[in-house]
Amino acid sequence: MAAKPKQDLSTASQWRLMAIKFRKHRPAVWAGMLVLCLYGIAAFCEFLAPHTQQYRDIDKAYAPPQVVRFISSDGIHLRPFVYGLEGFRDPQTHRKVYVEDREARHVIRFFVRGEPYRLWGVIPWDRHLFGLEGDATVHLLGTDSLGRDMLSRIFYGTRISLTIGLIGVGLTFVLGLVIGAISGFFSGWVDNIIQRLIEVIMSFPNIPLWMALAAALPTTWTPLQVYLGITVVLSLVSWTGLARQVRGKILSLREEDFATAATLCGAGPARVMFRHLLPSFSSHIIVSLTLALPTMILAETALSFLGLGLRPPVTSWGVLLIEAQNVQALASHPWLLSPVVFVVITVLAFNFVGDGLRDAADPYSK
Repeated sequence: MAAKPKQDLSTASQWRLMAIKFRKHRPAVWAGMLVLCLYGIAAFCEFLAPHTQQYRDIDKAYAPPQVVRFISSDGIHLRPFVYGLEGFRDPQTHRKVYVEDREARHVIRFFVRGEPYRLWGVIPWDRHLFGLEGDATVHLLGTDSLGRDMLSRIFYGTRISLTIGLIGVGLTFVLGLVIGAISGFFSGWVDNIIQRLIEVIMSFPNIPLWMALAAALPTTWTPLQVYLGITVVLSLVSWTGLARQVRGKILSLREEDFATAATLCGAGPARVMFRHLLPSFSSHIIVSLTLALPTMILAETALSFLGLGLRPPVTSWGVLLIEAQNVQALASHPWLLSPVVFVVITVLAFNFVGDGLRDAADPYSK
C-alpha cells in the first residue's frame, strides 16, 4: 500500500496554514466546539427547552433545582429520573420551603410531547428534547419568582444574547474598517478630523456612555425595536479601537509595491483600500472580530442588568439577572445567578478561540 504523501506546506495557502496551526491549539479547538454548541442552543432553543417562554406555575415560585438521579431506594435505574417537589409554608419564617417527595419518582423522557410552540416562530410543533409525561414538571435549574423555568429561559436568552453580539460586532466592524481605512489612506486633514472624533468618543467612560445612549431610546418602543436599538448603541461606541488598528495597518501598507502598482494601473482609492489593502491583513481582522464578540455580549448583559438595555418580555441573560439584584432573594435562592455561568463560559470560550486564531495568524509562532 502506497504511503500517503506528506502535505507540502511551502505551497499551502495562508488560510490552510492558519487552519493547520489552529488545530494544534487544543484549548481553542474545544472552545470552538463549545461556541458552536451555544449557537446550536440559540438556533433550536424552542426544541431544547423543556418549557416555553409563556410557561409559569405560580405554585412553584422559587422552586429549587431538581437533581437528576439514577439511584433510588429501589436500586439502580437505567433511565434518569427526578423526585417531585412538595411545598409548604415555614411557620417561623413564613417562607415557602420545598422538600423532595421520595414517593413521586418521575422518569425523564426524550423527544417527549409537551407545550406547543413555533420553531423559529414559523413551524408549529410540540416536541421537546426532554421532559416529563403528564402534568409533572421538571426544573433542573429551579424557577424564578413567577414560577418560570430558569433553564428554559436561559436557553431562550441564549438566542438574544449571542445574536445581539453578532449583529453588534458586524456593525462595529463595518464602521471600524471603513472609517479606519479612510483615515489611514487619505491621511492629512481627513485623518486629523477622524482621530480627534475617536479621541472624543474614547474619552467618555464606557458604562456611563452606554447608559446615556440606551436611556435615550423611547420607552414606547416595542421589544424588537429596543433589541435593534441596543445593537446600534453598542456599535456606535465600540468601533474606535478597531478603526485605529486598521488606520495603523493601512499607513504601513499603502506605500508597498502592490498598492502602488494597483494605483498606477488605474485603480481608484476605494478599490485599493478594500480590494488590496484590507485583505492583506484579513487574519488580524478575523482575530479582532472573535475577541470583540465577548465584549459585546458583556456590554448587553451589563446594560440589561442595570435596567437600561433590553426589557421584559424580551429574554436575555442580562434580563434574567435583574432578579439577582435583590440580595435577600439571592441569598435564599442562589440559582437565580445561573445565567452568570453561561455568560462566563461563553466569554472564556470566545477568548480561547481568539487566542488560538491569534497564534495561528502569527507567522512567527510555533
